[in-house]
Amino acid sequence: MHDVANPTFQPKKISKWRKIRRSIYVIAAVLVLVAGVAVLKGLGAATLLLFILVFSVLAVFFASLAVRLFYVGRSVGGALCAMICLISTVADIKTLQIYKMTSTKPPMPVATVTSAPVKEENWVPMLSAVGSVSAAQGAVVSTELGGTVGEVRFENGAEAKKGDVLIRLDVSQEEALLRSAQAEAELARTDLERARDLAAKKVVSNAELDAAESKFRRLSAVVDQMRSNIAKKTIVAPFDGQLGIRQVNVGQMINSGQQVVALASLDRVYVDFALPEQNLAKLTKDLEVQVRVDALPGREFKGKLTAINSVVDPITRNVPLQATLENPEHVLRPGMFAKVAVMLPETKKTIVIPGSAVSYAPYGDSVFVIEKQKDPKTGKESLVLRQQFVRIGEVRGDFVSVMKGLKAGEEIVGTGVFKLRNGMVVTINNDLAPKPELNPNPADT
Repeated sequence: MHDVANPTFQPKKISKWRKIRRSIYVIAAVLVLVAGVAVLKGLGAATLLLFILVFSVLAVFFASLAVRLFYVGRSVGGALCAMICLISTVADIKTLQIYKMTSTKPPMPVATVTSAPVKEENWVPMLSAVGSVSAAQGAVVSTELGGTVGEVRFENGAEAKKGDVLIRLDVSQEEALLRSAQAEAELARTDLERARDLAAKKVVSNAELDAAESKFRRLSAVVDQMRSNIAKKTIVAPFDGQLGIRQVNVGQMINSGQQVVALASLDRVYVDFALPEQNLAKLTKDLEVQVRVDALPGREFKGKLTAINSVVDPITRNVPLQATLENPEHVLRPGMFAKVAVMLPETKKTIVIPGSAVSYAPYGDSVFVIEKQKDPKTGKESLVLRQQFVRIGEVRGDFVSVMKGLKAGEEIVGTGVFKLRNGMVVTINNDLAPKPELNPNPADT
């Protein structure tokens, strides 16, 4: 019985021309892939699109190669190609997902802003400065002669009338000297009368009569001097006004020129300030002046420009000025810091916006104008911001004047402009919007 050999699987032999043809196909596929990538890159395609193309080609190529290898019985090579095909397919899918996420534009966020109208108002031009309040009539009462304080006859902060006695110094020594001088003067007067009688009878010479008259006049002058010294040690109020805080006490030894108490007439006060010499041509007497002081927030005092100095300060090139204000309530006190505004006689139309609406920057100040804009695709109307550069002028309170860049009637963003950008879609909510004022008075100041 003959042995029969077990049949075994014999892989097909690949001819030489088929191998050459396959190599040509691979080279052609690679060239087509490179050409496709170059064309897409030249057309400005995104990098992710190029990766998607490469991964897709690789997946198809290795898939077909794996099928052929399995067909010819090369299971190891087919499994390896199948694994590369699977990895390329997964990479292709993930790259496609990333491309869709990055290519889809997120919707424009809608910001909530406050709005403010652009107004045209009549502003009276004014010149601003700072100054100090001074008394129309004020002095620090002092002593002319030294001595010991014997009596104080006023209360701190009281009202005083002209001629009221404020303090008396001890004059006991002066009074004793006065009595001695009066006695000598009386004796000299008696001697003078006796000399006149004797001279009439030709008993004494005219020289003796002249000596008696001279002695009497000299002693009378001594009496007057002593009375004057006693009067100078009684200090009186030189005018009506309000007293300050006394600086001497009873029993205190004071020198000549010692300050006793400040006295100021407060029914009318002055405000002293200065303006640059360029404004001198605009200034005339009796212009209206508005004054504000930090000690009385919210109050405004009106007066008149009463004095323009005849000399300009050669150091600061400012002209000193003085305004007069009525002060019946005595609320303005000398030495107060004052904010002064001189109102010029003409008015002009001014574009006015809140100061909080301005975005200040080194390259220029700007505001955000709120405009209605229709979407060309959906036809929906929305509010869009347009950044507008402006030229800022005078500042008054919470408002600023705009010299160039805006027109009356436009609507702008009122607050929070630092977080906005040009072309941004917004919505308006003025529920918590601050109200600007010409004369602001913050609660925490």
